[in-house]
Amino acid sequence: MPAEPEAIADPDPVVASEHRLHRALGPASLIMIGIGEVIGAGIFVIAGTAAAQHAGPAVLISFVIAGVSCLFAGLCYAEFASLIPESGSSYTYTYATMGRFMAWFIGWNMVLEYLVSASTVAVGWSGYFVSLLHNLGFDMPAALTSAPVGGMGLSDLHFTGAIGNFPAVALIAGLSMVLLIGVRESAGFNNVLVSIKTAIILVVILFGLPLVRRANLTPFIPANTGEWGHFGVSGILAASGMIFFAFIGFESVSVAALEARNPRRDVPVGILGSLVICSGLYMLVGLVLTGITNWRLLNVPDPMSFAVGQVPALRWLVVPVDAAALAGLATVTFVALYGQSRIFYAMARDGFLPPMFSAVHGQFQTPFRGTAVTGIFAALIAAIFPLDILADLVSIGTLVAFVAVCAGVMILRRTAPDVRRPFRTPWVWAVAPLGVLSCGLMMFSLSGATWLRLVVWSAIGVAIYFAYGRHRAPPWKWRVVPLSAAPAYQAVRDTTPESGTY
Repeated sequence: MPAEPEAIADPDPVVASEHRLHRALGPASLIMIGIGEVIGAGIFVIAGTAAAQHAGPAVLISFVIAGVSCLFAGLCYAEFASLIPESGSSYTYTYATMGRFMAWFIGWNMVLEYLVSASTVAVGWSGYFVSLLHNLGFDMPAALTSAPVGGMGLSDLHFTGAIGNFPAVALIAGLSMVLLIGVRESAGFNNVLVSIKTAIILVVILFGLPLVRRANLTPFIPANTGEWGHFGVSGILAASGMIFFAFIGFESVSVAALEARNPRRDVPVGILGSLVICSGLYMLVGLVLTGITNWRLLNVPDPMSFAVGQVPALRWLVVPVDAAALAGLATVTFVALYGQSRIFYAMARDGFLPPMFSAVHGQFQTPFRGTAVTGIFAALIAAIFPLDILADLVSIGTLVAFVAVCAGVMILRRTAPDVRRPFRTPWVWAVAPLGVLSCGLMMFSLSGATWLRLVVWSAIGVAIYFAYGRHRAPPWKWRVVPLSAAPAYQAVRDTTPESGTY
């Protein structure tokens, strides 16, 4: 009887030491990375905006839609992560199944997911930081804590008179310095902050649930105003597209594959474990948030702090909630900066970006140049743009990547059926298509202005690809070959175009 096909061998065992990352993360740290990225802006910022502008109390349904869609994508990510333990996440998986142009396209849009995500959440962190200072008796000038650019569509963009969001810039600068010193130290820092914010969120749920009032949840689905996305069913869908931003952190676990001790086992555990834990917390917090106060008032920079402050019995939680938000949003920004630097690392190692992004520091074993560049650009974006513009950009960039991963799982099931999968997506021919459809539906629920920004961003990426990456990246990255010891198969890197499409 033929031996069972083996999993993909560890990639690049002969990579030079100056380009090799340090394997220091176990399953617990990977789950904490996922929770650190997922629980943040969704609970502390986006939920209030989505309820006030789009769905009302029915934002709970939006959480379900976004969570189920993420579960479909998460199962596909888990299979890919067990097959290809690389640091490139969606970019690498697309390279393995669809070739270099699509890999570049997805990688370029992942910059929206990670780089802009870091900026988006830093802006949310700034709102809670200003709120905490206010509650402690200190007020910063609005000109130093607000975006100088406002508006949604291109025709609506205008200058606000502010100088820049300096608390957001300071946060990104400090976290970038932590990331430079090493992955083990960074993981420990992240674990402490995740523990703080999770404990305080559980306290809010425990004390807030008994105070939920039916009147605040009625009508559960507010009538549509006559405009798409403003309440009613279309508002629920629009809110789900926005809230989807809150769930995307599980993907950051797959970015850490090259720094995981046992990536084939631990990365799927980290992805699915963090997604399940965070989904449950999101649903409970969403119920408390819209049930203890008037949801129409939640379009503020610090909706959770605002909501508990409206209830006399919960006002003692305002300062702890602000502290939890600061810790929570800091971990999201932290993991997003981490993820972006690793995406740059993977793309540079493949030739799409200059080699400086794949250079690893001799002492700290981190991609220090990529981390520094990521921090600089994230800080500039956070200083200039408001949260609502940035959140929609992150959502659409992520949804594009999720569609590619769900499609890629189906492609690889056909093109490499004999490769043993340490984790297999259950009911793949139902789960993967549902992932494509649900993510596609949320993409089309986003505004036309967001789509226009995506088109402009993609056009810039295509120009860079043909000017630089096309001439330096190999046509194909993976091929399946027999193992020497048994009639089984593994996937290995390859740079020859005649060897196949993966």
